[in-house]
Amino acid sequence: MSALLVPDRAGADPTGADRTDEDRGGAPRVMVVWCPDWPVVAAAAELGLAVTDPVAVIEGGEVFACSEEARRDGVRRGMRRRDATARCPELVLTDHSPERDVRAFEAVLSAIEHVSATVTPIRPGLCALAVPRRFYGGETEAAAVVAEHLVATGVWDCRTGIADGMFTAEQAAKQAAPQDSVVVEVGGSRRFLSRLPVAVLDDLEQVSLFRRLGLRTLGDLAALPVRDVATRFGASGAWLHRLARGADARPAVARRPPRELDAQVTFSPGLETIEPIAFSTRRTAEAFVAELSRHGLVCGEVRIEVSGERGWLGSRVWAHPRWFSAADLVDRLYWQLQGDPAPEPVETVRLIPEAVESLADHGEGLWGTAPDERIVRGVARLQGMLGPEQVLVPSLQGGRSPRDRQALTPWGERAGDRRPAGLPWPGSIPPPAPARVLAQPVPATVLSAEGMPVRLTGRGAVSAEPVRVRVRPSSDQPAGARWAADWSADLVVDAWAGPWPIDELWWDPEVARAVARFQVVAVDGSAWLLMVEGGQWWVEARYE
Repeated sequence: MSALLVPDRAGADPTGADRTDEDRGGAPRVMVVWCPDWPVVAAAAELGLAVTDPVAVIEGGEVFACSEEARRDGVRRGMRRRDATARCPELVLTDHSPERDVRAFEAVLSAIEHVSATVTPIRPGLCALAVPRRFYGGETEAAAVVAEHLVATGVWDCRTGIADGMFTAEQAAKQAAPQDSVVVEVGGSRRFLSRLPVAVLDDLEQVSLFRRLGLRTLGDLAALPVRDVATRFGASGAWLHRLARGADARPAVARRPPRELDAQVTFSPGLETIEPIAFSTRRTAEAFVAELSRHGLVCGEVRIEVSGERGWLGSRVWAHPRWFSAADLVDRLYWQLQGDPAPEPVETVRLIPEAVESLADHGEGLWGTAPDERIVRGVARLQGMLGPEQVLVPSLQGGRSPRDRQALTPWGERAGDRRPAGLPWPGSIPPPAPARVLAQPVPATVLSAEGMPVRLTGRGAVSAEPVRVRVRPSSDQPAGARWAADWSADLVVDAWAGPWPIDELWWDPEVARAVARFQVVAVDGSAWLLMVEGGQWWVEARYE
């Protein structure tokens, strides 16, 4: 494997007088490892495709990354999906998955950690490390060793750059050939960067402004006075100016490898009854919690795996609204074995942390703001009897109807993907929100002063002013909705507002619905939310 050495230009001051920005006082040199088209590499590995296949990763309907074979056929980043397939009919398309990229890049980081203990992930496909030149006999030799380890793991296209700073090393890596390196001499960062276009800076808005001002290369930008750049372009422009001068002093610090925090207890011979299993696991649970505490962590979600002597495996994930203590873990194990008894003697119990957080984030409040432990244990006990999904906690999310704004999450679990409540939701009712929402709307009839049914016209207007609301809950209505009938048979309307029409899911004829909602205040002071759909009125919620 060869290396390209980029020396200082002829005529440089041998005393180093022009290296004020570049020379960092003997700080460690930085090596950047770049694996091009990493989203494509990760997707191809997951799909079992060869590196020579035309592959494109799609995000938002556009090409996010593509393989070299696809580029030969004219596929480019930012191209629409339809145009890309027209250029290359054999193109394999797959959706972008950041989680897949990170997961696949873990193998690269692990391989580099066999060469150097200091590796800093920048993004999937790009990482930095301090150059272990003394151990391997030089910078070029260290880059060759890194490339050799990556090739052994199956990463064929890996390129390295070595320089005084991380930014310069990254640009050097992007100029290297596959499995080769580009080395920028000490103090040569500014000269190396001067010929590069300003487009290499990762700030589209600032780059566009630089170009409009006639700054085409990093050398043009670096030639400007520091004070003038800070005054004209602000903090972000000053940082880009610093990068252009080769004065990036970010060190390559070591990443923290994943900890092995699992705890396990083995019984020999296996135990058959629940009480001895739970009692014998207590010490392991205490050691599990103590080890997390030693690292400044607490566990808010744990997986308990129970395996039998003949291969049976029982597993369940438990969540806690605060964090698990040793007693909590023993209780969850006990309840799990009660709900899912082992059909054979239990040989092993494993405690696997699924989610950990900093202990400082879960400290006791000064005035007892932590949840009551008796309530927590009581609700968790109820979960053990009924199942985790049977005890739910409501929370607020975005939506148009009151029912859509409710998000139900199993007790103790963190709310998953909820619709943002702060976004505008056209067609939603104005505040305040109703206090009680029916599980199932109750049919109703809205009458005018003449006793005729009030209807909604095609233009979204009522045929007459609502005067009376007649509610007739059916006998098969769920018990939770029968409170809607807990008033006189007819409600005399004192005031009303609306309608708020909304045409939901109009693009899908099978589920499309056009509804309108009204707020109604009765003479007795009660307030209601009504909905009309297809000529039928419904009572949807009540204000309190």
